[in-house]
Amino acid sequence: MGMISTWARCAGAIAFGLVLSESAQAANPFDRGPVADFVNNFRLQSIPSQEVVWSHPQYKKGTIVVSTKERRLYYVLGPTRAIEYGVGVGREGFTWSGVKTITAKKEWPDWRPPAAMLKRRPDLPRYMAGGQDNPLGARALYLGSSEYRIHGSNEGDTIGEAVSSGCIRMTNRDVADLYDRVKVGTRVVVLK
Repeated sequence: MGMISTWARCAGAIAFGLVLSESAQAANPFDRGPVADFVNNFRLQSIPSQEVVWSHPQYKKGTIVVSTKERRLYYVLGPTRAIEYGVGVGREGFTWSGVKTITAKKEWPDWRPPAAMLKRRPDLPRYMAGGQDNPLGARALYLGSSEYRIHGSNEGDTIGEAVSSGCIRMTNRDVADLYDRVKVGTRVVVLK
């Protein structure tokens, strides 16, 4: 009797441990949230952000200006200063220009590929929960009613390249910094 109850308690403890283990995996703090944000601060960046001299008075304080040609995003701090971030931009056939407004902001957003992307790439998942492996990365800034976003990326080697389907990619560290600076309603100017 004593041996069976000891075995039953051990089996129960093991089962309880497995349940905890599975729920711990589902809520992996290194995948999304504050711990993941902290870890992203230590990833190497091929193009580090920096404060630069700004000489474009037509763009007012608080405006985001994306230079597709330079593969840089500028957040205007004032008449003579801006923060410059390296970005990945749309590959040939997927570039665009114009003025948009940030209509939504999301931390560790879920991803649903647009229909046009699924048509080109039927192998893509129809849904991906937010996290380190998600193509939208740590933050996403939604641009108007378009399918375009300024978003994070776990593919640091794509920053400074023309590889996306039209979205503006940043490192997770940089997009988190920009996310904290901007509000819904921020004007975004994308130049070719």
